[in-house]
Amino acid sequence: MQTFQKIIVATALLLAPITMLAQNESSPKQVPVSVVADHMMRITTPKGTGMLPLYVSRDLSKPQPDITRALLVFHGRLRNADVYNASGQKAVATAGAEGKTTILITPQFLDQMDVDAFHLKNDVLRWTQEGWMGGEDAIAPAPISSFEAIDGILLQLANRTIFPNLKEVVLAGHSAGGQVMQRYAVVGRGEAALTKAGVHVHYVVANPSSYVYFSPDRPLAGGGFGPYKGPSCKGYNNWKYGVIDPPPYVGNASFADIEATYAKRDVTYLLGGADTDPNHPVLDKSCSGEAEGPYRLARGTSYYHYMLARHPDGLNQKAWEVPGVGHDGDKMFNSSCGLAAIFNIGTCTTPIK
Repeated sequence: MQTFQKIIVATALLLAPITMLAQNESSPKQVPVSVVADHMMRITTPKGTGMLPLYVSRDLSKPQPDITRALLVFHGRLRNADVYNASGQKAVATAGAEGKTTILITPQFLDQMDVDAFHLKNDVLRWTQEGWMGGEDAIAPAPISSFEAIDGILLQLANRTIFPNLKEVVLAGHSAGGQVMQRYAVVGRGEAALTKAGVHVHYVVANPSSYVYFSPDRPLAGGGFGPYKGPSCKGYNNWKYGVIDPPPYVGNASFADIEATYAKRDVTYLLGGADTDPNHPVLDKSCSGEAEGPYRLARGTSYYHYMLARHPDGLNQKAWEVPGVGHDGDKMFNSSCGLAAIFNIGTCTTPIK
């Protein structure tokens, strides 16, 4: 049984104006987080145990019979779970009746500088600045993958004693959180327990800088796909951009089988129509990232077309453009398309074809 405990956190930003919600991950400078989430969840694996900070709108250890939907929101590269949690709260409030039966959970993947800055206990999980985005193991207190941490949350949600009427779990990530979501949707194991319990799982992947490709092919300048022929980039097909040398979490699973499973998973790619800056401060400008396209809207559109081409008769996925929105998680999730993706409220009239 996972347990929770309160921790002492800085609270100044909780009183910040609503404009904080528009924080767009544009700062390339790495600094400690301003706030650590106010709950801790114990994550236990065969490799050890660690505590994961998170925000949660209900007590995960007590029966919640009125809850029918769980919304998990994943922060961006700044690890600013407080900002993303506030954005999730805004979406829940806008959803009205649908929001009243929704539990909101916002995990926080800290790194060492955060643990040091807040003098957190040694049992708090922390990753490298990039490792948590791709499912790498924590650097302390135990080698627990960020994906295993997500597994732990989903396993608790699958507990019918706690959530007897849960019908759907939505996992939504923006920017670096979108990278987490796309890669977790590819290799994540937590969905199995929910499916067994009769709970539907939906992934919302918003504005990531890159995606996992299942072959050496990448978008070609003249259209279509083929082996990358740009500047020398020997590692362009390595994880987290491709299937070579994945993290230990993946194990020995065949990527042919993994891709077949991924194609059947319910995934919505949510792409900002104005996320088109090829020089955005935190756009992945590595050769592996550039191989996927010049900017995020192009990369997401190309990836969706890539998946359509590989699975013309069996792709359980869709891509929606959010008109006029750039690299802004709050505007993405609280747009008409975002609310349609998360809560099935209304429709999105700008599908990518």
